[in-house]
Amino acid sequence: MYASRVRVLGIDFGGKRIGLALSDATGTLASPWKAVEGGAPLAAADRMKPVVAELAASDDGLEAIVVGLPRRLDGSDNDQTPLVRAFAAELARVSSLPVILQDERLTSLEADSRLALGERDWRKRKAKLDATAAAIILQDYLDGKEQTEYRTQNTEGER
Repeated sequence: MYASRVRVLGIDFGGKRIGLALSDATGTLASPWKAVEGGAPLAAADRMKPVVAELAASDDGLEAIVVGLPRRLDGSDNDQTPLVRAFAAELARVSSLPVILQDERLTSLEADSRLALGERDWRKRKAKLDATAAAIILQDYLDGKEQTEYRTQNTEGER
């Protein structure tokens, strides 16, 4: 019997806006939630503290936080990478939850493409872009975690 799961928070960190997404209580499906004010990494993490505390105290709880890690296409760090690492480290400190860094290459482009299917006006899409990118980052994490858990369970059964 598996322990009941709780939600995971996905974050797309940005200097202007931070996109947020939440998984369902089973940790299977990520959905865009909202965007909040961005800013400098330490101040932004401090502003996220009450949001995280409220989610953790809710009935569905909060298991972990997944933060998108920006990288160049070749996998090397870009100018934003150190800022996101600082944000994630501070968020882990103020929240006492595990903070996982997840590769976010091309997620904003994918988010805009998805949103463009339903909305042609880029100004209207822009308002939803950060939360949608956060949902893509979180879904990538959830899908990878599920595959790892399945492989682990499968391997244990074969012994």
